[in-house]
Amino acid sequence: MSRFILALGVALALLGAAQAAPMMCSSEQRNCLTACQKNPPALVPNCISGCRAYFNYCRSTGCWDNGINRYCGLLRQ
Repeated sequence: MSRFILALGVALALLGAAQAAPMMCSSEQRNCLTACQKNPPALVPNCISGCRAYFNYCRSTGCWDNGINRYCGLLRQ
């Protein structure tokens, strides 16, 4: 009985993950631009330029790569 409950819990968790909204390049860009605002004012323009470059790369490849994190499978919108 407990194996059945465990299997049911895993199935429900996977189903919930499958229904989650897919990550998009534009979402990553928004997060990047928000993080730029935490920098000193003199560094913000360079940070924004970097976010744009990461976004363009993401749109062409489907992978977000900001030099620290790299993950693929993103929607290119």
